[in-house]
Amino acid sequence: MEFGTMWCVLLFSCLLRDCSTHSDFFTSIGQMMDLLFTEKDLVKSLKDYIKAEESKLEQVKRWAEKLDELTATATQDPEGFLGHPVNAFKLMKRLNTEWSEVEDLVLRDMSDGFISNLTIQRQHFPSEEDQTGAAKALLRLQDTYKLDTQTISTGDLPGVSTDFPYKSTLMPEDCFELGKTAYSEMDYYHTELWMAQALRQLDEGQVSSLDAVTVLDYLSYSVYQQGGLERALEYTKRLLTLDPDHKRASGNLKYFEYQLAKQMKAAIEPKRLQEVAKEREKRESERTTEYLPEKRKYEQLCRGEGIKLTPRRQSRFFCRYYDNNRHPYYILGPVKQEDEWDRPRIIRYHDVISEREMEKIKELAKPRLRRATISNPVTGVLETAHYRISKRLIAGYGMLRCATVHDPQTGKLTTAQYRVSKSAWLAAYEHPVVDRINQRIEDITGLDVKTAEELQVANYGVGGQYEPHFDFGRKDEPDAFKELGTGNRIATWLFYMSDVTAGGATVFPEVGASVRPKKGTAVFWYNLFPSGEGDYSTRHAACPVLVGNKWVSNKWIHERGQEFRRPCGLRETD
Repeated sequence: MEFGTMWCVLLFSCLLRDCSTHSDFFTSIGQMMDLLFTEKDLVKSLKDYIKAEESKLEQVKRWAEKLDELTATATQDPEGFLGHPVNAFKLMKRLNTEWSEVEDLVLRDMSDGFISNLTIQRQHFPSEEDQTGAAKALLRLQDTYKLDTQTISTGDLPGVSTDFPYKSTLMPEDCFELGKTAYSEMDYYHTELWMAQALRQLDEGQVSSLDAVTVLDYLSYSVYQQGGLERALEYTKRLLTLDPDHKRASGNLKYFEYQLAKQMKAAIEPKRLQEVAKEREKRESERTTEYLPEKRKYEQLCRGEGIKLTPRRQSRFFCRYYDNNRHPYYILGPVKQEDEWDRPRIIRYHDVISEREMEKIKELAKPRLRRATISNPVTGVLETAHYRISKRLIAGYGMLRCATVHDPQTGKLTTAQYRVSKSAWLAAYEHPVVDRINQRIEDITGLDVKTAEELQVANYGVGGQYEPHFDFGRKDEPDAFKELGTGNRIATWLFYMSDVTAGGATVFPEVGASVRPKKGTAVFWYNLFPSGEGDYSTRHAACPVLVGNKWVSNKWIHERGQEFRRPCGLRETD
């Protein structure tokens, strides 16, 4: 008891001693005046906090009102809205980046209801990869259709009318994000273009959270990486006028000045350098005129350039009613057939699929869309196809899958990186519409579809494309369709199930042919000669969709079962 009392006395005396050391403030008005100013600062801080809370709520309110108006418009016609690639990119950017900023803002206010809802919904949000993919799609469209950054930024894309209800513009921060995407890929050409566009819009006075210093930092470096020392120096000087203490810019300034001085002292003077560059450009121009790489041919055809449709060739193209040698089903109601090309022969059939059938096919496909994959011709396994930008549906998988192609090394079906799409396969037993369509293809072509692959449905997204490829397996791919056991792909039937406002043509670079999508039509061509040899002129590609939403479905018909329907020829090219 005494021990406890002693500790209480000691503690009390310590508290008194502590209080006495701070109690001299009341003995000095001067010190008390200091406290008043301290309190005033506290009140100011409190008001700043209140103002920050009000500002935060006002920001959230403005954001909500803006998004309310945008989503109300967008959800009236989601397909039309997302058909504009800028809208699709900004949707990816909003959900991946801007909604996170809103989350951070609201978290400070402990708004548990909103955060809980956002957390639940986040599982459905696009990833960083999605945003990057959408950005790369815009860059791809820019290159393929030779669009300048101003055209894309204002949303005035080819094929978009002035009264287009979903036209969208890019803000400086959007342009900056596109530049950053290019920068992360060490694509300094596009980095410069988009950073310069962001800077231009900032100079025009567009309100943005982005500062010019950050843009100039990227811009000067990207210009330098492309050999533009003088311009890099100019951008760096401008940066330093805005931020004199910028350490990296200060170091770059000295380095650029040193390099320029060194260049001036070089044996070859700048004027001579320009002459050498012009000579090199001239030689390069002559070389590329003689031999156009396939990619350039493909992009030219996508823009409607370089189509080898001469008057003489066109005079051999006709439209006719076709009944496939008096097929009972088509004697009274023949189909409308139109020649699209002669070698290879590409035929378009008009009004061969109804609106109701197309909608049913889309309805069956949408829940199953996945990233396009390809069949590896060596291993036969499905892998992601990165050259095809679309999605397609495979029966039994329950969702659309990425497009697949055959990997020439392994033979497996792999996701095609050159195919940007989502796709799916539909079996005949899944719905009477699918069965009816399969039968229609057999009746019109005269080929047996029992050994054909299932109906493939593909939806091309932002900048959706499928770069030049063959549908048939080549001689160096002997096991391309070994797993199917039905031989090579003898022919291709392709339905167009939507009109495309701009872009999206099917082009044949080897022969300079271009086929525009037209809803309700189908095109057909043979991939193999009657001899069974591959027709290399059928190499084709799906151009990037510039504006609109492209839906197609195709049927790959195989050799087995066609022995008496398309007899073998005696010569290789028969």
